[in-house]
Amino acid sequence: MKIAVVGLGLIGGSFCKAIKEYTNHTCLGVGRDLNSKSVQMALLTDAIDKAIVPEELGEADFSIICLHPQGIIDFIKENQQYFRPGSIVIDAGGVKEAIVAEVDDILRERGVIFIGCHPMAGREYSGFAYSLPDLYKGASIILTPSDYVPDEAKKVVEQLARELKFGRVVYTTPQEHDATIAFTSQLAHVVSSAYIKSPTMRQESGFSAGSFQDLTRVAKLNEDMWTELFLMNQPALQHELEIIIASLEQYRDALDRKDAEKLHELLKEGRILKEWSLAHSITE
Repeated sequence: MKIAVVGLGLIGGSFCKAIKEYTNHTCLGVGRDLNSKSVQMALLTDAIDKAIVPEELGEADFSIICLHPQGIIDFIKENQQYFRPGSIVIDAGGVKEAIVAEVDDILRERGVIFIGCHPMAGREYSGFAYSLPDLYKGASIILTPSDYVPDEAKKVVEQLARELKFGRVVYTTPQEHDATIAFTSQLAHVVSSAYIKSPTMRQESGFSAGSFQDLTRVAKLNEDMWTELFLMNQPALQHELEIIIASLEQYRDALDRKDAEKLHELLKEGRILKEWSLAHSITE
């Protein structure tokens, strides 16, 4: 199978490297142009077999679009005529409803099968230089296929996911994906970004350990991409923000009243929920 990867940053570069490391598929890289730094790095490191321009996407049996959310939409709209009818196109965007709504019908009318996807993996670094062949090892990949997508196409995506060492394939709707990801990913980035803005942060050296590192890791983000993600998923993310703000107010009020019983209760509730989450993850 010939697989075209559009966008050779961290996510796209990792797809390329995993394809070359773990499969016998041919990997075609699509960057901003054939002379772009990421394309040249991909060729020099043998992460791709060949660099192509969008007009050559018809060579591919399978395409993976690894751009920022609006970039995914714009690229597919601008290059829709180049995808080969009968081929499969997936994206790697962190929101699904906005992307699927914009491109699904466009590709279907051209006989191209589109499946919205979200690989649940990443790093606090960006760019091809930080891409890894095992970035997806053990990770989940979320699929949001429309009703028209044939089972055979789903099986092709599932098989490729297994070959690339994904640990789990999860099916859901674009709406359910966005509602859940607002909590499991987007809210964590907001909290991390807000937490690190305390003036006390400048005195943390020598006083911080694992908890500080865990809570601040994702504050090192790509603000261009995450601004798009947050705004495209505004209702769900705002809902989660309102919940956490209300919870924080309970802790603040308990401290203000020096209410040890209430504070103990709040902390116990959090511990129990985390233990349930760990047990639930293990048994799934």
